[in-house]
Amino acid sequence: MSITIIWVIVAAIVALIAGYFFALSRSKSNASSEANIILEEARNQASVIKEKKLLEAREQEMQIKNEAEKQASQRLQKVQTAEARLKQREMDLNRQQSDFGKRRKEVEDLSSRLEKEAQAIESRSAEVERMHAEALEKLEHLSGLSAEEAKERLVESLKDEAKTAAASYINDIMDDARISASKEAKRIVIQSIQRVATETAVENSVTVFHIDSDEVKGRIIGREGRNIRALEAATGIEIIVDDTPEAIVLSGFDPVRREIARLALHQLVADGRIHPARIEEVVAKVRRQVEEEIIETGKRTAIDLGIHGLHPELIRMVGRMKYRSSYGQNLLQHSRETANLCAVMASELGLNPKKARRAGLLHDIGKVPDDEPELPHALLGMKMAEKFKEKPDICNAIGAHHDEVEQTSLLAPIVQVCDAISGARPGARREIVEAYIKRLNDLEQLALSYPGVIKTYAIQAGRELRVIVGAEKISDVETEKLSAEIARKIQDEMTYPGQVKITVIRETRAVSYAK
Repeated sequence: MSITIIWVIVAAIVALIAGYFFALSRSKSNASSEANIILEEARNQASVIKEKKLLEAREQEMQIKNEAEKQASQRLQKVQTAEARLKQREMDLNRQQSDFGKRRKEVEDLSSRLEKEAQAIESRSAEVERMHAEALEKLEHLSGLSAEEAKERLVESLKDEAKTAAASYINDIMDDARISASKEAKRIVIQSIQRVATETAVENSVTVFHIDSDEVKGRIIGREGRNIRALEAATGIEIIVDDTPEAIVLSGFDPVRREIARLALHQLVADGRIHPARIEEVVAKVRRQVEEEIIETGKRTAIDLGIHGLHPELIRMVGRMKYRSSYGQNLLQHSRETANLCAVMASELGLNPKKARRAGLLHDIGKVPDDEPELPHALLGMKMAEKFKEKPDICNAIGAHHDEVEQTSLLAPIVQVCDAISGARPGARREIVEAYIKRLNDLEQLALSYPGVIKTYAIQAGRELRVIVGAEKISDVETEKLSAEIARKIQDEMTYPGQVKITVIRETRAVSYAK
């Protein structure tokens, strides 16, 4: 029984082994067929890749060949261009060489002609000398004087004439020098005025605050006037509320305080809360804002004028000038204009324009002190400049611009003159507006006094006078004569800055009506 089982087991094992070998042989045959298929596909792909690479190689070969041919053609073109340029140069050189040969021949011919002319001149000069000697002998014989004696007498007479002519010539030179010096000075002043212009503001002691309606006046006054009293106490400005429609008047001689009061009123009215505590708070806030604006204005002015290194207190004083006016002229604008005029004039005279501009800006800082000392503003400004370490020549220019101290630097007369130019020009200050208008009227009346003149107009601030004449009374030729006569009369009888252009206009009109 056991042997049978063993044989069964052996037979099973043999069957398993045979099946395994059968499967193994079958898989080998399948693998060999798949390998053949893969190998065939690889061969096909290899042939395709080979053909593709051959095509790419041929294309690259064609590109390289085309590029080489292109470069060769470019080089050939460059060589041909260079050959053409060389041929052109060779032709130019040949032409220049031929021109040079012609010119050399012309020079040789000219030199030979000059030699001949020189020989002729020498022979003529010898003949002239011989004739001069004969004439001199005849003169000596006729006058009874030798040549030396005649020369001495002639020299003496010429000396007297030369002295008289020299004296007259010296006088003419001196007169011309005075006239030219005066003209040059006027030219510098006129150019300075023409280069600088400024706006002017009328000096006021009151500011008008506009409101939307008269109902706001009652709120500003407050119960039993407590609001208006608190506002006056906080700002130091008198507030006048009268029957003027939609307006409140702020009265005070300090423009900074008036500005603080105006801004505070504006904020209070816009906010709507008006009571003493709020008024004090707003006024304090506005005062700080105005102080900041003053400092910012001073800094901006210094930057605009190119002035550096100013002491902070001087910058603040320059900013305070914005709220101060002198004879109707805004002080900051006047100082800026004076500074620019000083720089222009210093440049014309060969001095330092930066120092002149600095002195011109600071010349009126004595008008805006924090306190009110009993000193002229020029001396006060000089002391303040010395206190804040400004240079001595600038301090002297500040103190001497109204002759309170002696002028010790060249900047002082420049500042003095430019201050006068800025303040005394027509229309700059309220004091001379009437005189300015009178001068314009005098110009027009002077031209109207001539016969034939119909109308006159003084325009361009008195720089031009236009005269309209009647065409039936004055001819075209007479207009030129009239223009010259008016100009001469203005020069003789009137005082004016710069020059006045006189334009005489003559026109003929023909008027008809179609009915």
